[in-house]
Amino acid sequence: MSTDKISHKIELKPNDKAKTYFKKAFGCARLAYNWGLACWKECYEKGEKKTYFEIKEEFNSIKKEQFPFVYEVSKYATQQPFIYLNLAFKKFFRDLKRGEVSYPKFKKKKDNFGSFYLGGDIVKFEVKNDKAYLKVPNLGLVKMREPLR
Repeated sequence: MSTDKISHKIELKPNDKAKTYFKKAFGCARLAYNWGLACWKECYEKGEKKTYFEIKEEFNSIKKEQFPFVYEVSKYATQQPFIYLNLAFKKFFRDLKRGEVSYPKFKKKKDNFGSFYLGGDIVKFEVKNDKAYLKVPNLGLVKMREPLR
């Protein structure tokens, strides 16, 4: 059974509304990752051990009251960062065995342009008047630079 993954990148041409949405989603993803990292560090200092799933569930239980703005973007923007944090810690522990230190770092707004994940189950593509669009949840259609190959 082959586990090869096929993917390709297509540049989006967002309008102002989409740019605002993307910035919100980037911020929500960064918030979730940093919140999870802070929670992990706090638990470790107390001698507790929590899985990334338990940390994600804790975030989900408080987000409605403490971070209601996360509901303005796709749910994946705040769910996927916990998976990435788990991968970062797996890498950290794997590197420690080799004598390297690669402890996960807090994400800063200025460090990159930001990113967030959209699940394949919610991504839709449309073609209108020979132009390709990506349909983003809670946003709508965003023009793509080229159609899917």
